[in-house]
Amino acid sequence: MLLYIHIPFCDSKCYYCDFNSYVKLHHLHKQYIDVLLDELKQKIQKYKISKFDTVFIGGGTPSCIDAKLFGPVFKLIQGYISKQTEITIEANPSTATKKWLEFMKNMGVNRLSLGVQSLRDDKLKYLGRNHTKDIAIDTINTAKMVGFENINCDIIYNVKGDTKKNLTQDIEDILKLDIQHISLYSLTIEKGTIFSKKNEKSQNNKDKLVSNIMKSNFFFQYEVSAWAKKKSFICKHNLGYWKYKPYLGIGAGAVSCIKNERYKNKKNILKYLNNSQNVQSFETLSKEEIITEKTLLGLRSIVGCSIDIYNDKQKDYIYELIVANKLKINNNRIFAIDYMIADELSLYVLGSSF
Repeated sequence: MLLYIHIPFCDSKCYYCDFNSYVKLHHLHKQYIDVLLDELKQKIQKYKISKFDTVFIGGGTPSCIDAKLFGPVFKLIQGYISKQTEITIEANPSTATKKWLEFMKNMGVNRLSLGVQSLRDDKLKYLGRNHTKDIAIDTINTAKMVGFENINCDIIYNVKGDTKKNLTQDIEDILKLDIQHISLYSLTIEKGTIFSKKNEKSQNNKDKLVSNIMKSNFFFQYEVSAWAKKKSFICKHNLGYWKYKPYLGIGAGAVSCIKNERYKNKKNILKYLNNSQNVQSFETLSKEEIITEKTLLGLRSIVGCSIDIYNDKQKDYIYELIVANKLKINNNRIFAIDYMIADELSLYVLGSSF
């Protein structure tokens, strides 16, 4: 069982962000954690959970909350994890102070994911980030100093103003900081974001460049957006999603999927605080829907898919793609050769089911 805990608070809203997050609600921090903790206790009992394989605390911006408020949460999950359990927490350079980082390290957090996005000040300003290059570098160095050995940096590319020269320099500057894991996200303009209201556009022409930069720096791609220095730095939590493991989502808008049943919590933070047990939506996944999800998740990563889940017509599509050198097969599992076209490959394979 994977555990995801959602923290929906931010100090500011980035121009590209469509996540379930809120600004100017700092007065609700403690109440939210109290309600979240109560939900976690009830769900553990309801689903008779004895162990969490991984824990991921995301947002929003977990680092904008006083570290001590997380104390009861860590105390509760201690009985369901081991010293080897991967525990990730997301943080922004502008709020991840030395004191905050030290507390998280002492609580057992062993993987830090920083929303760096860029080390170019002009790009950070364009994206609506509230930190600078120097703040990001200082935060990375501080995290190392307090003992974090597994650090991920989120980076955004295909942004207006990205050139071959400055994007190459940007990524290589981050790699020089001895980062073990990079998540590279191509900018997409989502409905309802500040960028969409300003009619901003992304420029989708740097995927190959980014891939070449990472490979030349001896990183390997194990998912469409994820690159690791060594296999030991692969994010086990995200890998669990792609393996279609059951997961428990706690917090406003969080999603759970257990025994092929998917639940989504109330997204609105005030409605969630009034009754965290009321789910916004519920669905039982059909066999066809499960095959679709396993395909979409598996082909975008090193997980791949068992060929046994497909019908004869879908297998014909698969063998067509193998002959075309778009898919490969190994030990009865199929894998995308190029993760960047994984969605298109998935849709082709599943074509007979639509």
